[in-house]
Amino acid sequence: MAPSKKRNVKTSDAENSQTSFKQTINTKTELILQSRKHANCIFDLLEYLQSEKEKEVVFAISACQKLFCELLERGELYVGQLPKEEEILQGDRDADEKYHMFIRHRYNSCVELLLENIGHESYQVKESALCAIIKFAAAEGKHPLQKQDWSQHYSFPRELISGLVWVLLSEKEDMALLISRFQEYLEMDDVRYYVMNSVRDNIHRVMDRNKRSEMPVYQNNVFTLLTNITMPSQGSEINNFMTKQEAKYEDWKAAKLKEHKRAFELMWLTFLKYKLPMNMYKKVLVILHDSILPHMSDPTLMIDFLSAAYNVGGAISLLALNGLFILMHEHNLDYPDFYKKLYNLLDPSVFHVKYRARFFHLTNIFLSSSHLPIYLVAAFIKRLSRLALTAPPTGLLIVLPFICNLIRRHPSCRVLIHRPSSTDEMCTDPYVMEEEDPAQCHALESSLWEIKTLQNHYHPDVSKAAKAINQILPEPEDDLSELLELSTFEVYETDGARPEEPKSVCATRVRFSHWSASESQRGAGPSLLTGVATDTV
Repeated sequence: MAPSKKRNVKTSDAENSQTSFKQTINTKTELILQSRKHANCIFDLLEYLQSEKEKEVVFAISACQKLFCELLERGELYVGQLPKEEEILQGDRDADEKYHMFIRHRYNSCVELLLENIGHESYQVKESALCAIIKFAAAEGKHPLQKQDWSQHYSFPRELISGLVWVLLSEKEDMALLISRFQEYLEMDDVRYYVMNSVRDNIHRVMDRNKRSEMPVYQNNVFTLLTNITMPSQGSEINNFMTKQEAKYEDWKAAKLKEHKRAFELMWLTFLKYKLPMNMYKKVLVILHDSILPHMSDPTLMIDFLSAAYNVGGAISLLALNGLFILMHEHNLDYPDFYKKLYNLLDPSVFHVKYRARFFHLTNIFLSSSHLPIYLVAAFIKRLSRLALTAPPTGLLIVLPFICNLIRRHPSCRVLIHRPSSTDEMCTDPYVMEEEDPAQCHALESSLWEIKTLQNHYHPDVSKAAKAINQILPEPEDDLSELLELSTFEVYETDGARPEEPKSVCATRVRFSHWSASESQRGAGPSLLTGVATDTV
């Protein structure tokens, strides 16, 4: 039992020490508020803000918050352009003015220490410092420390909020957790407006100062802060302010939806102006259509970013095309190479990457218009059919219904199914797989022999899906939503659940998953297939 008693004694001593410290710091705070003759005790409070003990720092933050908020309310801080501290004793200043200047300098020192503590290793200290700065901002809003500029910014404490934004956007430390805590304050319209302006200025300074192409930690902090900003959709929603304005409210920029949209637009455009880490492109493009474009004054200004993102390749290219598609259809953007770029994204990798479901979902949207030229749709159908020869069953169960849906939308493409061909001689497919321009690939002169070939696929579901094209396609399109997330396990689990076929019924099934990519690139017809593995079941 002795060790337990020792631990209890140590715990008790620590608690007593904390209680004693809290009483001391509260006593000093009360003395300062009671009489000016105790003003020098402020130095003790500021020293406690630099303590190595977490609890002492938290107590000191609370005490400083209480002290300076009350002094601001009393009007005991100097208002206006503050002279340097060594200049206070110079000139003919009365005792009151000198005292107010002294308190203002101590307040500025307190703010600097609070901003430093936002980089503290303890989250409790970080959060306490953040909340104290917001309390100071609210108090400054009611009792401004600068001469009020009614022409533009009124009494909002811009410098204080700008300093807070600067430390939240750390270049070395991930501040995601604290930024999430800060989101509560971003719901206030004036805070959000001035934060957006401060973020834009901060990005300019940091990225221009650092000539490196990427700053992952910093850019991730910026992205986290940007995505925590929720924009109002109507001017009537702008009614929640930290700072209440007494005059000329209708002229205040922070009270206008147009100005909010402008600040939001400039902030994002500034962020996207610089090269992003690869994973950041994906994060931005995924939220672009829902969270960014609707709140921009001129969404077409995103064209440069989207064009650059397309050149990155892979999933990023597809996501960039999604943004361009929205600009084309909702904002009348003229982008003539859109479908050519989409066409060139179709390669064997689309069946094997984790974004396959999103790829086909978006491609389905892009090709949903019934006004697309027939040569273009035929090119997509033919390219998908060719790629299907080397696709896994999970991919085939998506792409075959997808092709059928395209033919339903564009009946003129039925010529690809019913084109007569000679059976007495070897046919050469006129389709040019390597051609990047869908208008020049000769798809309309070809046929869908690839689908005919897949009717002999070893997997019964694939074979059934391929045979659907032989029949008159019903009017309703196939629902692809359930097929997009189909896994290999699910495909083979379904196949394994079927009754075993009698051997006399089983035939030779052709495996096209091993068919060489080089043969598909040459555009050979079915009679030219080589290197096809067969399994007799």
